[in-house]
Amino acid sequence: MNMRAFWWIALAFTAMWIWFEWMKFSAPQPVTSTAEIHAERPSDVPFANMPSTDTAPSAQSGDQSVPQAISQIEKGQRIRVTTDTLALEIDTMGGDIRDAKMLKHGMPNDHGTPFHLMGDQGPLIYFAQNGIAVPRSADLPAPTHRAVYQVEQRDYQLTGEQLRVPMVWREDGIEVVKTYVFTKGSYLIDVEYDVRNTTDQAWSGSLYSQFVRTAHDPYSSRMMYTYTGPVYYDDHSDSNKYNKISFSNISDQALENHQIQGGWAAMIQHYFLTAAIPNQQATNTYFAKTLDQGRYAIGVVEPSVTINAGQSDVLRSQIYIGPTEQNILKKIAPGLEKTIDYGMFTILAEPLFWLLNIINNFIGNWGWSIIALTILIKLAFYKLSETSYRSMARLRKFQPKLKQLKENYGDDKALFQQKMMKLYKEEKINPLGGCLPILVQMPVFIALYWVLIYSVEMRQSEWILWITDLSAKDPYFILPVLMGLTMWLQQRLNPTAMMDEMQQKVMKLLPFIFTFFFMWFPAGLVLYWLMNNILSVSQQWYITRKIEAGETSEPSEPKKR
Repeated sequence: MNMRAFWWIALAFTAMWIWFEWMKFSAPQPVTSTAEIHAERPSDVPFANMPSTDTAPSAQSGDQSVPQAISQIEKGQRIRVTTDTLALEIDTMGGDIRDAKMLKHGMPNDHGTPFHLMGDQGPLIYFAQNGIAVPRSADLPAPTHRAVYQVEQRDYQLTGEQLRVPMVWREDGIEVVKTYVFTKGSYLIDVEYDVRNTTDQAWSGSLYSQFVRTAHDPYSSRMMYTYTGPVYYDDHSDSNKYNKISFSNISDQALENHQIQGGWAAMIQHYFLTAAIPNQQATNTYFAKTLDQGRYAIGVVEPSVTINAGQSDVLRSQIYIGPTEQNILKKIAPGLEKTIDYGMFTILAEPLFWLLNIINNFIGNWGWSIIALTILIKLAFYKLSETSYRSMARLRKFQPKLKQLKENYGDDKALFQQKMMKLYKEEKINPLGGCLPILVQMPVFIALYWVLIYSVEMRQSEWILWITDLSAKDPYFILPVLMGLTMWLQQRLNPTAMMDEMQQKVMKLLPFIFTFFFMWFPAGLVLYWLMNNILSVSQQWYITRKIEAGETSEPSEPKKR
């Protein structure tokens, strides 16, 4: 097999690998049935005064306990909060964030409508809860996510640099003012619990946060798999710092009483996440559970705080509701940018995104930035590519001799191989001279594939004319067709004499196969391949022309007199 056949097979293998990875994981995740969850319900209920609709054990921090999401989502009054980045609905029942829209990110097929990330109606149930857990034997109460808060107004608009949304709860001499604090231009929300103990005894409680959702993802694509589900981070772990607990495995791999210094817990999906970020200096307790009605929860319990009689204190935490923008996430908490998961190609993908981001800061258009990055990558591998193309050009030049050998000795494969190797030796041709450069470049391509797939910066980013979203497929399939055409042109420059008739037929089909695959790929990725092919064809045509014109020596070799 010649080196170009190897190249095409390597590319085909890569495309098939990507395809099978999508199909492997794009099937709907199995959801534990309500009956199964009830059958596994433990006997203990977190709080004695709570109805028996609780279906999962509490997450504990010492003697602290956290109530689980209730069977039917109870509703109070709705508080509407609008900032320059978010449009939220907060329920006075628990102070839950029940609805969240991204004002700077549009819906997949309607860029003018804000992306609906969270909600408590419809097929996707997804909301954020927080509260204060107290010891089981405590005499003094605390507001859990079932407490009913009192509010002075139900509509808040961010007009300055900061917006505070307070809610008040009082019971048995304990007064709590729960406040969400929003900052202009930010998706990070501060959560404050101002606790006033007016009783004659000490009060203790632990702040907790959790995200609850169903496994259904209305925005998932069967043609492009990305992970959706719970994750948590342990910066002090010696093995796995970033951990996923898939919906399908959470029943068997439930996270209970897992203590981590710092850390964070999150629900992630393609391009967006919600994360609970507790005190990074404290040892926090993490949990992940199955709930009733096919729901799942992941969260964190912070250390217990004691407030003496007549004293007050403020418990603070943070939650993030927004896009997976690397430059933002890495500033919030250690490892939060890992939610953009490049897998085993992280070591290559992160520098590629860094470079792409720098280029875009100058150019201001992600499409042109991809083209500029492609040119830089091509220049970096120019010498390696030149080695490959020179080998192929020499093979192409001696195709008539190879064809003649095949006609003369084709029936005797052993003799044909012997004659062919003799010809290679005489003409100083290395039939595998282009394999190593190709293998070196393949990881870079795969890493760039993950960069373009996971970068929310590409989402709904325009390039030119009909390409209004680099993260979506080309609506008219123009880029995939052009890419297929450049592959066909590249094949025309490749030697075929070494291949038998069947191999030649397979090679001729590959441009059509790739065109079909790439019809469903993000336009940004197809743009990279198209530009890379154009540069490759140009370089190969130039080198082939020089070789066929009589230049057979390497540029570094002196010409023979």
